[in-house]
Amino acid sequence: MDLDAFLNHLNSGKPVKGGSEAHQFMHGVSQEALRLTAEINGSYHEPAKLRQLFSQLIGAPVDESFALFPPFYTDCGKNIHIGRNVFINMGCKFQDQGGIYIDDGALIGHHVVLATLNHAKSPRDRGTMIPAPIHIGKNVWIGSGATILPGVSIGDGAIVTAGAVVARDVPENAIVGGVPAKIMRHLSEEELQ
Repeated sequence: MDLDAFLNHLNSGKPVKGGSEAHQFMHGVSQEALRLTAEINGSYHEPAKLRQLFSQLIGAPVDESFALFPPFYTDCGKNIHIGRNVFINMGCKFQDQGGIYIDDGALIGHHVVLATLNHAKSPRDRGTMIPAPIHIGKNVWIGSGATILPGVSIGDGAIVTAGAVVARDVPENAIVGGVPAKIMRHLSEEELQ
């Protein structure tokens, strides 16, 4: 298996059976991610150097408008897709095997968790992982300590309040909060200006 076949398997939504070829490949990819995140987190880097290291981590260039405040953690990296003017604050943890898509202008607060893998419900098959992507729209703001679960899409302009656990899709321009997150209200016309 190579990286393209691995990502195709994950992005198809097919389960990754514990001990399978895809599962073993996942462990190899994790080693590179652990090495690169250790380098990112291990000492101070100028913003351009951070962009270079993050680009290596995800396997694609990031725009010069991208900003990251380490530490940052991921156990894959190769299925993260970043738009322009994206900011990721300190202490974030991205489990990106299922795919993380962050659109232009998104702001990701301190200690946000983006998790794209579930485990099989059957105890006999618990080692099987089920990938599902997270999509974060344009100009979304995710508050500190929020957790976004597999398969969730967050609409353009939405706000996820600090500490929220988001298990369902969020409409555009909605403010959601709580555990589990619920719509608190929508941004007013005034706030959208």
